[in-house]
Amino acid sequence: MPSKPLPPAPQPQRPSPLHPRNRHQGRYDFPALIRRHPALAAFVIINPYGKKSIDFANPEAVKTLNRALLAEHYGIRHWDIPPGYLCPPIPGRADYLHGLADLLAADNDGVIPRGASLQVLDIGVGANCIYPLIGHREYGWRFLGADIDPTALASAEVIIRTNPGQAGAIRLRRQTDPEHIFQGLLQADERFDLSLCNPPFHASPDEASRGSRRKWRNLGKLDPSRKLPLLNFGGQGAELYCPGGEAAFVGRMIAESAQFAGQVCWFSSLISKAANLPAAQVALKKAGAREVRVVPMAQGQKQSRFVAWTFLDLDARRRWREERWKAPRQEAAGA
Repeated sequence: MPSKPLPPAPQPQRPSPLHPRNRHQGRYDFPALIRRHPALAAFVIINPYGKKSIDFANPEAVKTLNRALLAEHYGIRHWDIPPGYLCPPIPGRADYLHGLADLLAADNDGVIPRGASLQVLDIGVGANCIYPLIGHREYGWRFLGADIDPTALASAEVIIRTNPGQAGAIRLRRQTDPEHIFQGLLQADERFDLSLCNPPFHASPDEASRGSRRKWRNLGKLDPSRKLPLLNFGGQGAELYCPGGEAAFVGRMIAESAQFAGQVCWFSSLISKAANLPAAQVALKKAGAREVRVVPMAQGQKQSRFVAWTFLDLDARRRWREERWKAPRQEAAGA
């Protein structure tokens, strides 16, 4: 009786496409990164598919990779975060910004508005300051980064201060009332072309830790040789959880945004869990949003999306554009 054939070796899934303007297409070029950033060499491993990678369960490995990517692609020479704070994946954060640039281009005859007259509000800038760093480098936009955590803001301030050219482009402000998002933060005369947010995903510390352990178990099944932490979800408090989780936070953001309808042209938020999208759409209708856009995104096996909304009709957005976007250096959205 012939023996059964061996099962085929596991094949890596084709990575989902990033935005065409994203600098991180394909696999990381580890040899090139290591030549220019030697500290990364200590963290490179061979994954089960025989490819060079890093152990994404190791916070120092992820931080060192981020530091190399920010230096290599965005000219950020000094970047660090306090232990335990969120260390986000760079390609996914860049995708969100490129998607927002396309959103503005759709109101500007297909041309992306660029330059310092564009003002962007980052709700929850975090210790890493990733969105302002990438957004300023890619499009020349200016940012206001807001957070409730003074330690996170202090970390972001060091990053801004130690990288030439960032101090004039990125401001920071503390939201002193954790019950509010825009209220008590925005001044009456301020206008922002965009707001963005990576909301806390979980509803409690326990839920966050369970999600972390589930992720590590899945990694362990894929590669039993890895020494995985019992608890390491890379984030502090409000970065990870709030009462009601992502759905409740986005719902509060939508309701509160209606009070600032004339101060922000396009509001937006990531929505990591597809099941939370219908409730957000109901909340947007209730709040009176004039237009809503849902933009899908993907990074590897992770599927995500952001939702954007505006309370301004086409005529109001045309006037906004004429008043604010005449001067910026611009480029076609498809470039």
